[in-house]
Parts: sequence; structure tokens; C-alpha cells
Amino acid sequence: MARNGGRPDQRSAEAHDYRRLYKTARWRRVRETQLSANPLCAMCLEDGRVTPATVCDHVDPKDKLDPELFFTGKKASLCGPHHNSTKQRMEKRGHGIGHDASGLPLDPNHPWNR
Repeated sequence: MARNGGRPDQRSAEAHDYRRLYKTARWRRVRETQLSANPLCAMCLEDGRVTPATVCDHVDPKDKLDPELFFTGKKASLCGPHHNSTKQRMEKRGHGIGHDASGLPLDPNHPWNR
């Protein structure tokens, strides 16, 4: 088992398979194209903030599991904090985070809206 900072690597076998794709020249080109075309964090822009994007994110996390969709699937430009916390929370929960002025969830997939 691979070690990371002295701790066992907790990632799945699937994660090990797709993570190698991040090291390819093809991924570096996809990332550069995405960040050049959309240099600002999409989530920050939704909140009315202007923040440089540093991460090329797979909009649909399942795209990472398909070797071709890994490169060709829909991408979003995100800042590190949004990618590493907000986006991951949304993926784990299965719905977006946030609410309108009355307190109702914005995401139609939120359990409250089902």
C-alpha cells in the first residue's frame, strides 16, 4: 500500500487507476486549455467574488473513472478552497450547498426539494 506523509493511502483502487492520468501530457494540455479559457473560479463568480482558478475540475466525478471522459468530459475552473472543500462536500452529499434568502435550498436535488 502506498504511503502518504507516513499514513496509509486510503484511496480506492479506482482512484489509483485514474490518478495516474493526471501525470500525462494530455491532461496538462486539457488543464491549461480550461484554465486559459476560464481563468476565474466559477463558484466564486456565483458568489460575486473574483478569484483566480487554479484547478481544472471534473464537473461529473464519474468522468474520472472513464479513461476517455477523463480528458473529454465537462470541466470547470475552480480555486483550491472551492475544489478541496465545497465541491467535495457536494459530491459526498449528492446535492449542492446553499440556500436562497428565505432559507430554501438552491439545488433541486437537495432532499428538501424532492
